[in-house]
Amino acid sequence: MADPITTAIATAVASGMGQSLTDQAREVMTALVRRIREKFKERPAAETTLAAARDDPGSAERISEFAHALDEASREDPEFSRQIREIWAQIRLSTIAGDDAVVNTFHGRADKVVQLRDVHGDINIS
Repeated sequence: MADPITTAIATAVASGMGQSLTDQAREVMTALVRRIREKFKERPAAETTLAAARDDPGSAERISEFAHALDEASREDPEFSRQIREIWAQIRLSTIAGDDAVVNTFHGRADKVVQLRDVHGDINIS
């Protein structure tokens, strides 16, 4: 059984979710679909599952088969897995932020982190 992220990716790709996204997120979604198609060119059976899922996005069975094919490709190629998950994270950030918003993401350790947007005037940080 595919993990929840892979299933979410499969569902979004099959359903044509990109049509309802912001412009920025739609571009990233296109990149995700392109990367999956590139990978599946090496795998005719996986290509068939993608086509079937896109033809019938309401079918839980088709989505599950596509998710399984994605999961299998991801297990065999960790770099592919990393790439599609990274692209998926960008889509999630784009949908949260929208076209005219900013999302600041911080990873790591720090004593203080300051994140700002649209500052008009002076700032004094002591």
